[in-house]
Amino acid sequence: MFNESNYDWDAHNRQVALEGRSVLERTGESLARSNQIAIETEQIGTEVVSELGEQRESLLRTRGRLENANEQLDSAKTVLKRMGRNALYNKVILILIILIEIAILISVGYLKFFK
Repeated sequence: MFNESNYDWDAHNRQVALEGRSVLERTGESLARSNQIAIETEQIGTEVVSELGEQRESLLRTRGRLENANEQLDSAKTVLKRMGRNALYNKVILILIILIEIAILISVGYLKFFK
């Protein structure tokens, strides 16, 4: 009953089964590596999202500070314009006072020498 064709057939089946098992083991290892890479990628993604959140908060704080600085610059600009106007008014008033004094001196001189 020992038939050589059955033996060849069994050996062939065993060989196919071993090759199938080898393929399954390689596939399992590949899946395990892929799973590990996916886990690492997820961790990196989580870290990146967290860091981006922190950077967003930092940018929002910086934007608020810049808006505040812009408001203060506008206020300072208004004050400087007002100060410039006041200085101009003071110069005009001083010139008027000088002109009035000159007119008074001329009037006094005219009255003293010609009357």
